[in-house]
Parts: sequence; structure tokens; C-alpha cells
Amino acid sequence: MNILFLCTGNSCRSQMAEAWARTLLPGHVHCFSAGVEVHGLNPFAIQVLMEAGIDTSPQRSKLVDELPVVSWDLVVTVCDSAQERCPILPGTFRRIHQSFDDPPRLSKGLSDEEALVVYRRVRDEIRQFVQSLDLSIERKAAE
Repeated sequence: MNILFLCTGNSCRSQMAEAWARTLLPGHVHCFSAGVEVHGLNPFAIQVLMEAGIDTSPQRSKLVDELPVVSWDLVVTVCDSAQERCPILPGTFRRIHQSFDDPPRLSKGLSDEEALVVYRRVRDEIRQFVQSLDLSIERKAAE
């Protein structure tokens, strides 16, 4: 089963979703993330995931076109901009939109400690969302 988490810049929310999915979902699920633009990895996102025991520092921000050619089973847009600008993807797949707050925007002008509070909240919300995904339909289709 192939899951794509899509965001605007693939710097924060989609990276967090991919990291949680890789950590929480069974090994036969292949998780990817990408953006409709490339903004580079957000250092605060890396930090709060590291606090949760997930190292994403080797990952990089990427466009959908850079991903391997796979048949998507599930595409999840994690911000409104990505939902509006979602590229045409080949194949038949289930699409879910779950918008999460944008930590870089919300933490603009805050101290690092105040910003980390925002990033941790969004990290935890994304974890809860990933844990709640009902993949039974996609799993049966893939078997």
C-alpha cells in the first residue's frame, strides 16, 4: 500500500505525517511526502520529531514529480493550499483532506520556546490523525 502526504512546501506538516506513518503503520505500508513547491526541511519540525524519537534529518523536501512512479492507494492533503493545488496524479486512489495549522506561520515573531509549543501541538495532532487512519479498505484492495 502506498500513501502520499502532500503539503505546500514539504517542509513541515507533510514531513511530520510521513514520519509518523512510517513509525506507526505496519511495515507493508510505503509512506511518502511531497509538496507542490520545495521549501526545504523546517529545523523546528526536525527538532520536535526528534523529541518524539523520530529522526527525519536525512530526509529532504521534494516535489511530487521527484517521487518514484507508484500506484497511490491513499493521498492525504495536510493543508488547504495543497488541496487547492493538488497535482493530477495517475491512477485511482482514495483522497483525504485533513488541514493542520501551519506552524511556521503561527510561530512567526515568537521566541524559539514559544514556537516549539506550536510545533509540538501540530506534531501531536498529526500523530493522532495518522493513528486514526482506517486503512482496512486499502489493505483489502492491495491484497
